[in-house]
Amino acid sequence: MFETILYGFTIGAVLYLFSIGLSLTFGTMHIINFAHALVYTLGVYSFIGFRDALSLGFVPAMLIAVVAMVPLAWAIERFVIRRLYGERLDYAIIATYALLLIGTDLIKVVFGTLPQSINVPIHVSVNVAGVGISLYRIIIVLVAVLIFLGLRQFFRKTVVGQIVVAALEDNEGVRCLGINISTYFSIVFVIGSALAIIGGILYAPISTAEPYMGMHILLLAFSVVIVGGMGSLTGTFYASFALGMLMALVGRFWAGGANAAVFLTMALVIIYRHTIKPRLHRR
Repeated sequence: MFETILYGFTIGAVLYLFSIGLSLTFGTMHIINFAHALVYTLGVYSFIGFRDALSLGFVPAMLIAVVAMVPLAWAIERFVIRRLYGERLDYAIIATYALLLIGTDLIKVVFGTLPQSINVPIHVSVNVAGVGISLYRIIIVLVAVLIFLGLRQFFRKTVVGQIVVAALEDNEGVRCLGINISTYFSIVFVIGSALAIIGGILYAPISTAEPYMGMHILLLAFSVVIVGGMGSLTGTFYASFALGMLMALVGRFWAGGANAAVFLTMALVIIYRHTIKPRLHRR
């Protein structure tokens, strides 16, 4: 049972690192960004490429992969996402989904379609109540928690963070102050993309690297964003771990129902917010 709980926390940590970028993107820019999954996948394959070509260790290869993908994330925001500000959501869905499909096909051409395994960098177990628990998985959870705490301080204490928070509350009001919020949105977009890449690389040794890995996590991440609240830093954090734990517990007894449990939870949250909650307020 300890392993199931730790697996749930691990899935929750990866979901958070992937989902926070989606949440902030929609909360600030009102854009649904399917290309987020492409950056996630390319980051993992870049990690593999740098690790093998330069004979690097896990952490140096991860840092180089993140830095290498930052220009791509910036280019997506600058030349695609920024042109869709104020447009209907379906325009953003079509444009970013097209990027995802094109990028996935390019990955298959360059790297092939076969899954690639990545060795776990830390082969150490911690004994808890007579059960050996992987230290690497504990580290993944700690990384997610530290990033959450760091982001919370970033949005509370820095000028960039405060402007973004203000834009979440009143986008037009911030623009009327003469602030070019597009620049700040770009910063947030790149940060969210970098965190998704870190999450993908950390999770790759537990799963495998394959061209569709971003698509597999994308729908789960949208569920996290909806359950936690779009643009909510804290809500996304708690929703990620709650849904990760739900997947682990359901998967322990019914492997095929783990994802279905997440989508069912999302549906119930939507029904509550748009049907039940308004009726309760009217009473």
